[in-house]
Amino acid sequence: MSYYRKLMEEFRVAERLLDRPTEGPLWLKDSRIADCVVETLVRCAFDLHRYDLHSYAVMANHIHVLLTPFERIRLIMRELKGSTARQANSILNRTGKPFWQDESFDHWVRSEGQFLRIKNYIERNPVKAGLVANPEDWPWSSAAK
Repeated sequence: MSYYRKLMEEFRVAERLLDRPTEGPLWLKDSRIADCVVETLVRCAFDLHRYDLHSYAVMANHIHVLLTPFERIRLIMRELKGSTARQANSILNRTGKPFWQDESFDHWVRSEGQFLRIKNYIERNPVKAGLVANPEDWPWSSAAK
């Protein structure tokens, strides 16, 4: 099995576990925190022009984002995670504690077909997880516009 296929299979297994979480931090289920994440994603795209935001979905314990960066992705992630962690920890009264995991799963999109598949995957993720019947019904997703 190629390295890429092995990596994608590991991602699919992790996704199945993340989509129906039963333990661990589920802070993003709090609508105040999910709203904060969406507002930050949108602000960094449209007000600060850090990236083009193509799609997103905030799940109970992770988020999916498809973007075209205008800066180094490391700087974008630091800004997104730092800002949302401070706000979320304030809401949860856990100031100064880690909120996000250090890693992220980054992937380069190599074709228009792949772009459309990823966009569809992200917006359908709440449906696949059994949270809503239609992508546009999930309020913390770009499909809800």
